[in-house]
Amino acid sequence: MAYVMSRSESRAGTGMRQSSSLAAIESFPTLRALPASREPYFTMKRRSGSSTRVTQPTRLIGQQSSADQSVTLFKLEDLDDEHLDAPDPSVSERHSKRIKAEARSKAEVLLSTGNDDDDEALGGGGRSKKRGKAKEIKRALDTPHPAPAHWRETYDAIREMRARLPAPVDTMGCDTAKWKETDPRNKRFATLISLMLSSQTKDEVTDAAVDKLRAALGGTLSLDALLAAEEHVIADCISKVGFWRRKTQYIKQAAQRLRDEFDSDVPKTVDELCSLPGVGPKMAFLCLHAAWDINVGIGVDVHVHRITNRLKWHKPPTKNPEETRLNLQSWLPTEFHKEINHLLVGLGQVVCLPVGPKCNMCTLSTQNLCPGAQTVAKSKVRKPTVVKPEPGPKIEIAIEETVALALPKAEPASPCLSALSSLTSEPESG
Repeated sequence: MAYVMSRSESRAGTGMRQSSSLAAIESFPTLRALPASREPYFTMKRRSGSSTRVTQPTRLIGQQSSADQSVTLFKLEDLDDEHLDAPDPSVSERHSKRIKAEARSKAEVLLSTGNDDDDEALGGGGRSKKRGKAKEIKRALDTPHPAPAHWRETYDAIREMRARLPAPVDTMGCDTAKWKETDPRNKRFATLISLMLSSQTKDEVTDAAVDKLRAALGGTLSLDALLAAEEHVIADCISKVGFWRRKTQYIKQAAQRLRDEFDSDVPKTVDELCSLPGVGPKMAFLCLHAAWDINVGIGVDVHVHRITNRLKWHKPPTKNPEETRLNLQSWLPTEFHKEINHLLVGLGQVVCLPVGPKCNMCTLSTQNLCPGAQTVAKSKVRKPTVVKPEPGPKIEIAIEETVALALPKAEPASPCLSALSSLTSEPESG
């Protein structure tokens, strides 16, 4: 590959101090600046999947164009150790050693750390972690939180309410992904993938994405099938979930880690699960519950965090799900750690909504067990609005009355008048 640069630009960029004029050089992440008397070289960092490697130091070789004398063509050429370590008379020995030490130390760091820092699981607290280094998850508070008053009565009321109120988590939750698998390893792997896709996503969308991914992989959600699939195929299947681009990378990288470090199976500890990209404490505890039937803690998501704070179970109120988990684990009996997530998630999906909770449907409100219950204000009946007419010209309308006049009755004619009228009416004779 050749890069074209004018003669004036090539002179300016000889020492690599004015590399901003070279658009091609800007694409290389690691750049070593050398004195003008030496040819510029730089170290290239390349990624291949989830691994990172550092190539040989490279330099630019300039050659005058045969077609145009004002144009200089550049090409890349790898440097071997002899060229890299070759002494330069214009550079002091101390300065030369420092440059080589910096280049080699940078390469060692890049090779030892592997890929860049991965963000922690979505919704898992915002911490960062490096590949292969599991951060120990805190298991208990130094000072246990006291148990709130009437918590058992409240818990039993929630359990009774959930028994008659179906919720999406009952049929489309992450623990249901294993139902369509037969192999035990595939059951555990499907549970993990479903949990990784569930963050910032509704259960209905997650369940549909898992089904689509299973169909695209040949009818079974196995580790080998996922590793063999192209990223664009996975991305197309999960494109409806939140942050699907990042999750596509996470589940691919997690599958590689499971194959290389965990014998192609889901780990059985919280710390090992949290070492996987895209997996946080909530997913780890829930995965152990559903995949291995191991109960070592509570999986706290936004529903559990919101509802327990509305119930005033935390004093002072907790600021994030991790604080909520540690508080609950300090006083809630262990036998309830596994089911509390399922109960409160379903309650939060159909009754105790984030905005506009349906307190009139909740028995905790009628039994005065929820301090955060909201009263529904009765709507007032509006009075009819009287519209007053605007002032204007006065119009009077008069109605004429019709008066009937009584006429006198005609009197009968006298006999004399009748005879006279008959004579006058006879015709004259000739």
